[in-house]
Amino acid sequence: MNLSKTKTEGRGAQINTHNKFMAQSYEAEDYYDEDFPPARIKTIFYEENAKKVINFTKSPDMYGMLYMNPYQGCEHGCIYCYARNSHEYWGFSAGIDFESRIMVKKNAAELLEAKFNSRNWVCGPIHLAGNTDCYQPGEKKYGITRKILETCLRYRNPVGILTKNALVLRDLDLLQELHRLRLVHVFLSVTTLNEKLRLALEPRTATAAKRLRTLETLSAAGIPTGVMTAPIIPGLNDHEIPRLIEAAADAGVLAAGYTVVRLNGAIAQIFEDWIRKAFPDKADKVLHQIADCHGGQVNDSRFGVRMKGEGKYAEHIQNLHRLSVQRYLKDRRLPELDTSQFIRNGQLNLF
Repeated sequence: MNLSKTKTEGRGAQINTHNKFMAQSYEAEDYYDEDFPPARIKTIFYEENAKKVINFTKSPDMYGMLYMNPYQGCEHGCIYCYARNSHEYWGFSAGIDFESRIMVKKNAAELLEAKFNSRNWVCGPIHLAGNTDCYQPGEKKYGITRKILETCLRYRNPVGILTKNALVLRDLDLLQELHRLRLVHVFLSVTTLNEKLRLALEPRTATAAKRLRTLETLSAAGIPTGVMTAPIIPGLNDHEIPRLIEAAADAGVLAAGYTVVRLNGAIAQIFEDWIRKAFPDKADKVLHQIADCHGGQVNDSRFGVRMKGEGKYAEHIQNLHRLSVQRYLKDRRLPELDTSQFIRNGQLNLF
C-alpha cells in the first residue's frame, strides 16, 4: 500500500488501500513518489471491448433502474465516491488507482445499439451513469457518452444524465433534440459552494459556480434539469443545503435530491486518512456525526436506510432538505420521459 505522509494536492485519495481481491491484482509501477509534484501522478487509460454495458439494479432502493458506465474509475477524485470499492474487482486499489487508472469501454455505444435491437429489449430510461461520471475528463478525448446519446436519439430511447462536469454542454445539440421528443433529464451534482471545500472533496471537478452556470444554460435551452446535493456530509456541508437549493433554483432546476454519505469498504480508510489531513480540526466531529446517521457505524449497507440514514442528525438533514425544496422549488416538476416512441431498428435520421 502506498502511503503519503502529507496531503497531496490534485488528488482526492491520499493512499492506495489494500485490495481484498489480491489474486486479481496487477504489479504496479512506482507511479507515486512524494518527491514528484502532483502532476506526476499520471492518469493511464486502459481501452477495452466490454461484453456488457447495461446494468439492471435489483437493489430495493433503486429496483429496476437501468444504468451505463462508459468508464470504470473516475479522474474527478471525489473522496467519498461509493464507486471506489468496485475498482478492486479489476485488481486496482480504491484509492489513488481509482482516480488514475481508468478503463474505457470503447464499444459501449455499439453494445447499447445491439441491446436496442434485441427481441427482449423493453424500452426504459438509461441512466448515465450509475457508478462513475460519464463526462469525466477522459470523455473529451473518447466521446463515448456522445455516441451513447446519438444512439438513444436514433432509437428514441429516453436517457437520464448525472454529472459534475460542464462538458455536458458540448452535447447541447443532442440534448435539445432529445428534449424535443421528451427523452432526457439532466442533473448536476453540486455538493458545496465553498471553493476550498470543493477543491479538497472533488479536486478535478468543475467549480460550483461553473456547474450552476451549466444548469442555467441547460435550463435556458429548455432541457429539464435537476440538482443532486449529494452526498451530504455532516459537519462539512449539511449547513449549505438551503443555499445550494436556492442557487440551483435560480439556475432553473425543476427538482432536487440528496443522499447522506456512507463510508463502506475501503472508503472508510480513504476518507479518514483524507479528512485528518485536509481538516484535522474537524475530523473527529465529522466522523462521529456520520456514524450517528448510520446506527453508530460510518458504513451502512442496509436497504431502505443506507441512502438517507437514520437518527436525529439524519432527520435534521432530511427536514432541512425538504423545507428548502418546498421553499425554492414549489410547484416545479420534472416532465415524465416518454417510452412510447422507441424505434427498434433505429431507421429514422438523427435530425
